[in-house]
Amino acid sequence: MDSDFDFLIVGAGFSGLVLAERLSTQLGRSSLVVEKRDHIGGNAYDYCDSAGVRVHKYGPHYFRTNSDRVVQYLSQFTEWHSIEYELRSFTEGKFWHFPINLNTFEQLVGRSSTTGEFEKWLKDQRVPIENPQNSEEVITSQVGWDLYRRFYEGYTLKQWRRHPRELASSVCGRVPIRTNRDDRYLSEAFQALPSDGYTNMFHRLLEAAGEKVTIQLNTNFEEIRNSVSFRHLIYTGPIDAYFEHSLGELPYRSLRFEFESFSADQLVEREREHGKPGFWQPFLQVNYPNDHDFTRIVEIKHATGQECENSTIVREYPENFGPGTEPYYPIPTKSSEELYRRYRQLASAEENVSFVGRLARYRYYNMDQVVAMALKELEKIVERYGSA
Repeated sequence: MDSDFDFLIVGAGFSGLVLAERLSTQLGRSSLVVEKRDHIGGNAYDYCDSAGVRVHKYGPHYFRTNSDRVVQYLSQFTEWHSIEYELRSFTEGKFWHFPINLNTFEQLVGRSSTTGEFEKWLKDQRVPIENPQNSEEVITSQVGWDLYRRFYEGYTLKQWRRHPRELASSVCGRVPIRTNRDDRYLSEAFQALPSDGYTNMFHRLLEAAGEKVTIQLNTNFEEIRNSVSFRHLIYTGPIDAYFEHSLGELPYRSLRFEFESFSADQLVEREREHGKPGFWQPFLQVNYPNDHDFTRIVEIKHATGQECENSTIVREYPENFGPGTEPYYPIPTKSSEELYRRYRQLASAEENVSFVGRLARYRYYNMDQVVAMALKELEKIVERYGSA
């Protein structure tokens, strides 16, 4: 392997692969991309399991965006399967419309209603908080205590192992609350999945990048950083790990996924219960905010549009982050924000290093935001090194 590259890129997820492709195609620069896992694609990696069902290995990845630039860029490497993601919340023995909307309110009162009545009810229920400072306050200030406790409090305690009042308002505030009948989980204008999956999209991206990009899997950054000659480092891993946790460890939440597949005959039995042929559950995602140890069950075949007689579900269990687990979610508390700020100061003093992506920025970014960040970082690199 050539040991002299223009760029060393740590991580073969969205951030690393987008930058590798752009550096090759647009600038003609060479990159070595090192990835600790045995596959490309990061947490967006998908594959067909033994039942023939395309699954998302690290939990569901619902692509959506309002950015034409991001759609145009990724569309070079994939066709799209349009989908409006729909979920429910299962508690008190029934499926509730979620995110909260007029349909949810009608379930609550047990009769037909109107947007006007729902808005009046919410006005009476809301806790008067002018500037919500945490996740409990941001939800109770919008819907009051009843709906907060029904759908948010228990789910958040399971997911984060922290009370919502300990977490930044952005944690629960990401979920929309509507007074119409819009059942969509997300509000962005473009909602779709790559027609052939994320992994195939990434492979096409690398094909477009050509020989300027070298991928090395099963490789830790620490193993290679002193044995490869490169001009600039693009780092997409945990920022505290880059600095060898010199200021302390940033807190994360991890996840465990349990997959279970079902044959066509088994799905027929389930159809008798929920009435939707070819599926184990009637909706793409069902949240379990109160009962059960898992937070949700996802049946991604609802979203992929795959024609397959079998189906696979995944139960998602939150876990503490530690040895042998993955850092999925930065925990946004005041203390973690302060620790990240100190690491960010160290990062700003590093020469010839770009910190890009969720883990390097210690933020929960959607996939489109990560792509946009990578494209923005490319502009900075062009300013520094030139266009050729």
